[in-house]
Amino acid sequence: MAQVCQTVLSLDASATQNLKEGINFSAGHCFIIYRHQDNFRACRNQCRHQGGLFITDIEDIDRRTVRCTKHNWKLNVATMKYINPPDSFMQDELEVERSADGGLKLLELDPSDPWTADPRPVQELQPGEVMLTYITHACMELKAGGKSMMFDPWLTGPAFARGWWLQHEPPEDAVERMCRADLIYISHMHSDHLSYPTLKLLSEKRPDVPIFVGNTSRPVFWYLDRSGVNLTNINIVPFGIWQNVDRDLRFMILMDGVHPEIDTCLIVEYKGHRILNTVDCTRPNNGRLPRGVDLMMSDFAGGASGFPMTFHQGKYTESWKIEFISRERKKLLHYKAKLVESLQPRVYCPFAGYFTEAHPSDRYIKNINLKNSPVELNALIQKKCPNILTWTPRPGSTLDLAKALTNHREAVSDPDGVPVYKEQWEFDLYVDKLNTSVLSDVFTDRRWIPFYYSWAGFQNYNLVIRMIETDDDFQPLDDGYDYLVDFLDLSFPSTRPQREHSYLEIQNRVGVVRTVVLNGLLWDDLYIGFNNRISRDPDIYHHRFWTHFQSDLPLSAPDWNTFLRDRPTLHPAPSRVLLPPLFSQLWVVCLWWVEKVRHYFW
Repeated sequence: MAQVCQTVLSLDASATQNLKEGINFSAGHCFIIYRHQDNFRACRNQCRHQGGLFITDIEDIDRRTVRCTKHNWKLNVATMKYINPPDSFMQDELEVERSADGGLKLLELDPSDPWTADPRPVQELQPGEVMLTYITHACMELKAGGKSMMFDPWLTGPAFARGWWLQHEPPEDAVERMCRADLIYISHMHSDHLSYPTLKLLSEKRPDVPIFVGNTSRPVFWYLDRSGVNLTNINIVPFGIWQNVDRDLRFMILMDGVHPEIDTCLIVEYKGHRILNTVDCTRPNNGRLPRGVDLMMSDFAGGASGFPMTFHQGKYTESWKIEFISRERKKLLHYKAKLVESLQPRVYCPFAGYFTEAHPSDRYIKNINLKNSPVELNALIQKKCPNILTWTPRPGSTLDLAKALTNHREAVSDPDGVPVYKEQWEFDLYVDKLNTSVLSDVFTDRRWIPFYYSWAGFQNYNLVIRMIETDDDFQPLDDGYDYLVDFLDLSFPSTRPQREHSYLEIQNRVGVVRTVVLNGLLWDDLYIGFNNRISRDPDIYHHRFWTHFQSDLPLSAPDWNTFLRDRPTLHPAPSRVLLPPLFSQLWVVCLWWVEKVRHYFW
């Protein structure tokens, strides 16, 4: 289908003439128009980071900069570049068209809606024909006709190293359901959606299950060859193209407008009835979504970020964090409700937020990182849109779509006597595995530091970081590594440079950071997993740095075999940056066991 432009705002000659020099907000703050003499630039009033609204930046005396009310990102509207953080996004710009009478029009590319291709008539559904069963977190089973689909199965083990654990107890037959599925959709590579402990169970019973993922720039299964999981039927499909399962069932994967490199969402259609699963997308399909779908599912909780819980020093007091988290929860709650209100689904289900920071060493995070309640969100939606049926799922509960669409009172059924919340987790199994990295031979030679960061390939950026290995409570280890990296020239100085530079100090749990280094993993395990503590000077977000280490690291791991083979005989020097011989590594392990015993009896 051809793409055309649509007019999103028209101003007559008088209104155009009244536009001030510099920044103007128009149409109820929906658009930003920048005027310099008789030249104009324009954009929608929406931050590309997480969709917040811009307001005037009181520090801007030239009337060129706006500030996002959500995370204080700043946009120079004269250039359409974000200046805080630097080296981040360009704003999507609207075309400005001047009319002969002196008026002005803002034009936006109007792409075709891919789900309108090959339209199919809506057929009547019979009770029991389309059934959805909630499993846990973002995992839902869909049975449509004779086919079964499962979304994002995370059924066992932690996510983000050891930071996230399942809040809900999956149904007893959840693994069997997964293994019987006709196909599995995995939305993105984050480990609460792409769970290798779960997929290991799948691979042992049915490795040839068809798994479908979107064609993201960072492949969803980039780590599969090193994971020890054997899956033989992974299908990478293009965005916006119907994938036929059978005569009546098809699905389409769409990308996220804010994080197109990793995030995706899904439309499933059965006999003309549509189910929209936006999962974790910040701006699914760049904001263009089908209205009036039969069922919409989305995340709701918040709290899926290291900021601000893992930050300290400066303004990051306990009271500041509590106030910030409370404010962000309310914003997210109203954003989700507004999105549902605009799309008008027949049924809405909040999911993909049922995780908890269950490990005893993360008690602080669990206490401060409060999340939205699905009941609260559904109540807000019911208040705004009483015509929308809301479903707050429990593990094992089912929704009969045919009954839901006819307002049948028995559309939802909940199992009796089934545990809802998990009461125990296999902490030792997974934390012990992480801590085996502590004794790797790689860390007996401090030259692993330049070897690793050279492999990472990030430089020519005026940032210095200090990386400190710690115990579970973020107390520096006497015999752990404590070193600086200067990314301007990728050097490793013993003291901070004299020049003006940005600075991050990052304390990392030793077992997690060494696992990340050894396996060439993305730093999400550290940051989103709450496994570090961060302070920064100045207090600004370095988009380019975090994007690189959270999504742009090389796909292949560092070649540690070559590193170990080529290293010369070691002559340890008395330096805190040098890790001493084997007895000191054993001392690190002993400290870890002390912490483990202490937490067990606490």
